[in-house]
Amino acid sequence: LRALFPVVRADFRNPIGQAVLRVTDPLVLPLRKLLRPVGRVDVAAIVALLIVQITGTALIFGLAGAPMASPLSIAVVALRDLARTLLQFYFFAVLLHVVLSWVAPGAHSPAAAVLERLCDPLLRPLRRVIPPIGGLDLSPIFVLIGLQALQILLR
Repeated sequence: LRALFPVVRADFRNPIGQAVLRVTDPLVLPLRKLLRPVGRVDVAAIVALLIVQITGTALIFGLAGAPMASPLSIAVVALRDLARTLLQFYFFAVLLHVVLSWVAPGAHSPAAAVLERLCDPLLRPLRRVIPPIGGLDLSPIFVLIGLQALQILLR
């Protein structure tokens, strides 16, 4: 979330944004001294995410008793797992966004605002192409199918 919020222009003053900052600051702030943001991309947050993912993957390789893996193979597996995690995150974010729109349409909760910001870049292009049918927005269905297809490709 720390890496995605600036890209989608989510509000860090939101309680969810504040929680994300508090949890990730110990790892991101030291890196920020070395790595400045590039446009809307928080390079320090992305590097922190990669460090955590690669370290976790290396630990899993080591605990599984795998023969000594090369750093390149660990990095490739870590990047694939990170991509799968991102796709799964977006799948559930879009699904939750749809459920919230049915249960509490027009609700102005912090979670709804964050979900709207996160899901809008995926949904907006399809909303331009697929018109609502009877007031029902079908674009999330196509986004969910696309996300599932990408997850299958990464297996």
